[in-house]
Amino acid sequence: MRALALALILTLGGAGAATAQTPAAVEHPFLHELATQVRPERMRADIQTMVDFGTRHTLSETRSETRGIGAARRWAARRFEAISADCGGCLEIVTPSDVVSNQRITTPTEVVNVVAIQRGTGDPNRVIIISGHLDSRVSDVMDFTSDAPGANDDASGVATVFEAARVLSGHRFEATIVYAVLSGEEQGLFGGRILADYARAQGWFVAANLNNDIVGNSEGQSGVRDTTRVRVFAEGTRTVETEQQANQRRYNGGEVDSPSRNLARFIDGIADRYLANFDVEMIYRTDRYGRGGDQVEMLRAGFPAVRVSEGAENYDRQHQDLRVEDGVHYGDVIEGVDFDYLGQVARLNIVSLAALAKAPAPPAGVTIAGAVRPDTTVRWQAVPGAAGYRVWWRATTAPQWTHSRAFGPGSTEAVLRGVVIDDFFFGVSAISAEGYESPVVFPGPAGDFRAPPPPAPAATQ
Repeated sequence: MRALALALILTLGGAGAATAQTPAAVEHPFLHELATQVRPERMRADIQTMVDFGTRHTLSETRSETRGIGAARRWAARRFEAISADCGGCLEIVTPSDVVSNQRITTPTEVVNVVAIQRGTGDPNRVIIISGHLDSRVSDVMDFTSDAPGANDDASGVATVFEAARVLSGHRFEATIVYAVLSGEEQGLFGGRILADYARAQGWFVAANLNNDIVGNSEGQSGVRDTTRVRVFAEGTRTVETEQQANQRRYNGGEVDSPSRNLARFIDGIADRYLANFDVEMIYRTDRYGRGGDQVEMLRAGFPAVRVSEGAENYDRQHQDLRVEDGVHYGDVIEGVDFDYLGQVARLNIVSLAALAKAPAPPAGVTIAGAVRPDTTVRWQAVPGAAGYRVWWRATTAPQWTHSRAFGPGSTEAVLRGVVIDDFFFGVSAISAEGYESPVVFPGPAGDFRAPPPPAPAATQ
């Protein structure tokens, strides 16, 4: 079966299919089966429990067992423990934390993440992360005593994390999957920074972070209901780009080919192939205009990361005191969550995580050559476990990869005859024997999925 899958990929790839990148050239029944295992009613129960804590503000009560952020994060740890028990202890639960302060945290406060780690069986240092933030707020970001249900912002994201852990923990994957429940987002993206620091300290190769923030509402501010669309925000140029790299990118291209952008294209392909009547709308921004989420801190660490958000936001239900004014209900209550829609978002995340974790690592060392020549040469480093590769190209104005050619195991170079380097953008993906395929990697630092090393500390006198 593996040989047949790979042979089909090589046959189709060699034909140069004019379609957007999909995660594989063959259907994977396993991924279809995962999508059927999502239980929106289980997610509703999780959100109701989070709402029942009253407030989950970062500065709220930590000793109570029934109210505040402390009770909520202890419950989150117990949820992971229960999921782990069902899979024979397959999850390692850790609670990375830091004591922080800023203009929104005037007294030094410990911010604690709750993280479950499902170790990969073949490439455990390669890590795929799904995240959502546990903390909530009302109109005044400093108000830590009023009820702040946070049903959609972001209990919906946390429920998606738990559902992914519940479904995926029953299976084994080449790469490690990390399920991260973060805190401190509303006070300054502290949870994302703590997660990034922890990943660096572990020496992880973070190949992807899917940050789910505000993913459960389907009725927009205008009253129009949209149940068929989710937005995936992805930065264009890398946050960690150096001045020299920026100059190279401005000259040769790469503005829309960061690893995060190609991760978004990968997720879009998942929706097209495995979800019915549910589309990914790629947004060429790091986040919504003038706003932010925990994926920003992952990007600052050099990790590929995207923000997943509902297609139609209702701002009356975000960052609002619970009240009724002129017949308008304000506040982030559970009645504002569409659980059928949230189930679709969960399916997208789960299938994307599984496809990424089953695939080989994205190729490293991708380069192109072909100036003043009629052909283009693409080179890359061999990927452990890869049974083949696909070289992709597209017009410089095309939003998706449109043409490809497949190459067998052991290949590290491809010469594309008659394809002029000046007219196209290029990339490479790696394919497993089962036909699972990595995201496409754009050549050079602009598209490299591997985070650069942190800057060396300044010398002291």
